[in-house]
Amino acid sequence: MNIDNFPTPLFIAHRGCSARYPENTLAAFKGAIDAGAHMIELDVNLSKDRQLVVIHDKTVDRTTSGTGAVNAFTLTQLSQLDAGSWFDPRFNAERLPTLAQVLDEVKGHMLVNIEIKPEAFEAQGPADAVERQVLDMIREKKMRDDVLVSSFEWQVLENLRKLEPGIALGLLSDVPADESLLYWYQRIKGFSWHPDCRVLTRSQVDTLHDLGARVFPYAVDGQIDTRGMLAMGVDGLIVDDSRQMTAL
Repeated sequence: MNIDNFPTPLFIAHRGCSARYPENTLAAFKGAIDAGAHMIELDVNLSKDRQLVVIHDKTVDRTTSGTGAVNAFTLTQLSQLDAGSWFDPRFNAERLPTLAQVLDEVKGHMLVNIEIKPEAFEAQGPADAVERQVLDMIREKKMRDDVLVSSFEWQVLENLRKLEPGIALGLLSDVPADESLLYWYQRIKGFSWHPDCRVLTRSQVDTLHDLGARVFPYAVDGQIDTRGMLAMGVDGLIVDDSRQMTAL
């Protein structure tokens, strides 16, 4: 499978198969493979020692046995936290994975949507900035054609475009498409738009399609009107539960 030749509608597993497994863990990503997902979506943050760790929140409180900001822990410390028992005690062996571990796990099986969290962005752009590290990792794994990088921090995407003309980029937003989003989509030569499913309308889908964009709305708190979204002509869905796709 190649990012430029994906099936429609694209089944994107949000933080892995997160309705059935603890989100953003290897178990969730393996579950997405088993569920027949075409792509996984994952979140990348930086640890205290500036390593790429896969976790959604700014803090470890909600999804691990720890307490505090992600960037207050070294990668070694983060890897010792229980990242599964909060979901179900049978997942007590799950740990926070690194981006490298996830890419190794899914390479050859599915496409990958890497979301770079805004809190990991640094305006001064150090040599080991998160976007540079992510791109280096994609290149190291030889997965450029299998990866889509998205973010709510659009400056991250512009930096990536300058570093790698061929990388697929997706703009995330929780508000309807406006002039600013359309401007930035064209500015970064985007691949896709990932809107909050609750703000999406058919006219916005048509507008983005006119620009050549793919539209991948994401579920909120596990909720998404799959049939309604597909009726609007979206190109894929970012869902928590595989049953939201397989039931179609």
